[in-house]
Amino acid sequence: MTITIYGIKSCSTMKKAFTKLDDLDVSYDFHDYKKQGIDKETVQRWVNELGIEKVLNKRGTTWRKLDDSQKQAADASVDSAIDLLVENTSMIKRPIVEGQSADKDQAVILCGFDESEFDKVFS
Repeated sequence: MTITIYGIKSCSTMKKAFTKLDDLDVSYDFHDYKKQGIDKETVQRWVNELGIEKVLNKRGTTWRKLDDSQKQAADASVDSAIDLLVENTSMIKRPIVEGQSADKDQAVILCGFDESEFDKVFS
């Protein structure tokens, strides 16, 4: 089973996710969207599957540094929020994991690190 894990290499939550996947002997490709960027179609797919509330991290410093008009635009329009996420990848909640479940019967998309969820999906 190969999955892709999206995030930023230096993030402590990402490190937990890498360790967990390694412990579960799950092979993965890593996409560092800080270095590689991310396309709008991918972010749109995540938002369609998970919802903007889950994908957009409003707790980080990048969100707090936005001016009020940018925050209001993101709150008023999902399209504006997606554009902001593409421009400011640090505002995407980490990690996002896409691939197949352990039994390969089901597509998987996870957002954020929840150890029990990783165990359930990848064991």
